[in-house]
Amino acid sequence: MMPDHNCKSTGFGSFRIDMKKKLAEYCRSLDIGYVGIAPAEPYHDFGKTWRRQVEKGYISGFEERDTAKRVYPELTLEDARSVIVCLFPYYTKTDDHPETGDDPGTDGRANIAKYARSIDYHIIIMEKLERIAMFLEDNIDGFRWKAFADSGPFSDRYLAWKAGLGFRGINGHIITDKYGSYVFIGYILNNFPFEADDPQDRTCLQCLECVRKCPGQCIMGDFTINPKRCKSYITQKKGGLSPEDIQILKKHDLIWGCDVCQDVCPHNRNVHSTPMKEFREDLLYSVDIDGLKRISNREFRKKYGNRSFSWRGKEILIRNHEIIHGR
Repeated sequence: MMPDHNCKSTGFGSFRIDMKKKLAEYCRSLDIGYVGIAPAEPYHDFGKTWRRQVEKGYISGFEERDTAKRVYPELTLEDARSVIVCLFPYYTKTDDHPETGDDPGTDGRANIAKYARSIDYHIIIMEKLERIAMFLEDNIDGFRWKAFADSGPFSDRYLAWKAGLGFRGINGHIITDKYGSYVFIGYILNNFPFEADDPQDRTCLQCLECVRKCPGQCIMGDFTINPKRCKSYITQKKGGLSPEDIQILKKHDLIWGCDVCQDVCPHNRNVHSTPMKEFREDLLYSVDIDGLKRISNREFRKKYGNRSFSWRGKEILIRNHEIIHGR
């Protein structure tokens, strides 16, 4: 039987505290140093901000369309009581230099963003989250859960902030002291009442360097962005591109993603390299465009299907390269 979550007894209170400690210890055994708890309660503050963004058209189309599902956790898991939020740092010391783009890992310049150089982060994160959930199933009777890696109804960055794992950047990122903003976010919505952590009462330095350097000028300066002007969004956009999209795409050599607002951020100076071997191994810095043109779609999926840049197919990568390099 599931412990009585409404029970005020010392026994259950001790069990709840003990389970939170065990959760943190187990996460550390998986090289996950940042884990926190967000409450599974209506996120009315987020809902208010989100509705303003929708009114302004500051949406990418990748988000959950039902606003209620973004605000009310019980619409996703009926008896939701808390959200376990984990951060997965991915920066490596072999990443290209933020000022020059020189890539010590290859003979040339990198042409894909840092986040896309390892095996697909969705695969890595979901494997870790499922292991955490199974660990909790073994320790908590009746434990129910749903895990998400950049695919759930909620704002990942909002949950990470609510769980006390970082502070807000004016570029929209969640920022940590140890790894800067080079982190992925995964979370487990569940029916156990883990005690929630407190959000950090601070923001980034608001130096506005990211605002000035953004290729698409998509950073509004009020902790919101217009994703449709974000170069990373445009590199993933299917179909024809507008003249404005093309001009933004040409401002930086990356054919997939964009690192500018992170690379110029002072909070990302001297950050630690990821301790997670999954983000240090089998790194790919550049996609060979001439090679892409010679292979079929089936061969592309076989070669790159486990990479996060593969989901749009090879033609989008070729299109972006030809726009940027004029051929």
